[in-house]
Amino acid sequence: MITVGEIEVDFSDPVVAGLALLGLLLLILIVMVMRSAGRSSQAAAPVLQQMSQLGDVVRGLSDGQQRLAGGLQTVSDTQAAAQQKMIQVMEARLADVQRSMTDSLHGSSIKTTRSLTELQERLATIDKAQSNIEKLSGDVLSLQDILSNKQTRGAFGEIQLNDIVFKALPPDAYEFQVTLSNGKRADCLIHLPNPPGPIVIDSKFPLEAYEALRGAQNPAQVKEATRLMRAAVRLHIKAISDKYIIEGETADGALLFLPSEAVYAELHANFPDVVREGFDARVWIVSPTTCMATLNTMRAILKDSRMREQAGAIRKELGLLYKDVERLGDRVGNLDRHFGQAAKDIEDIKISANKAGNRARKLDAFDFAEEIESEDVVRLTPKQR
Repeated sequence: MITVGEIEVDFSDPVVAGLALLGLLLLILIVMVMRSAGRSSQAAAPVLQQMSQLGDVVRGLSDGQQRLAGGLQTVSDTQAAAQQKMIQVMEARLADVQRSMTDSLHGSSIKTTRSLTELQERLATIDKAQSNIEKLSGDVLSLQDILSNKQTRGAFGEIQLNDIVFKALPPDAYEFQVTLSNGKRADCLIHLPNPPGPIVIDSKFPLEAYEALRGAQNPAQVKEATRLMRAAVRLHIKAISDKYIIEGETADGALLFLPSEAVYAELHANFPDVVREGFDARVWIVSPTTCMATLNTMRAILKDSRMREQAGAIRKELGLLYKDVERLGDRVGNLDRHFGQAAKDIEDIKISANKAGNRARKLDAFDFAEEIESEDVVRLTPKQR
């Protein structure tokens, strides 16, 4: 152990020993370097020259690096400017695209709204049509219920007949539900003049036989339905002929009104013999269309009859009218003569007025030369001959 001042150094400590050894080695190394420094000073001159050249190269590289850094900065600035410009262009294009998309979406929204509105209106129309169809179906079912009953079916035919007669004839030319002298009640009585006289129209509707004929599926059913149809129409013809053709009270015939064009067409197409039997019984079968035509003919007959009835009155009125026209002619002649005399008097008055005016002008101008021509005036000088 060695004491240096107040510090005690113990060489038995491995750390201290190591440090002492290390210091000794460094000391030896320093001495060796100092000895070799003198010998190598001459050899170090080329190295120093190379190191100087190396320094020049390093300075050149530094300048090149600075220039490269400036070029890189310029490139960086140019790239930044180009990038900024590109960003601005992209932003503008993006704004245009966004605006176009907004306009397109707005237009699409308007078109979609309009389409939805139109669709809603069409759906409302369809719903209304569906409601009308349902209502019509109910009405059809009600009509079928009406036609399935004989009494209501008869009322249906009478209402249709009444409507046709009301539209075709004047009110005083017909009556509904008229009781005849035999106690039978007719649906309608047309007051035609004699001949032919009042004619009856009665409504009949052989619906069951017609539906059986339409619904027949085999020859046997067709044959049976044909028999029923023929029998039903013949029964109606006989009933009308017996009840509503009364000698001396009604016309020598009557009309059977079928309130169905289909039944009328079927009857004339496939049952001509029944139609001929109706002619023989003086019962003419009419449909709504042919009934209207027949009533229009009756209206012409009524008009002609009424004109004949009023022929005497018309002739009397024509005579009175002729006398009035003659009297009017005389009065017009008198008035014309009065006008002629008045015109002559006015002309004379105009002549007198002109003369009076001329005299007044001469008097005003003291011009009397032409006026003193009378033989009663004594002239101062002889008259020149």
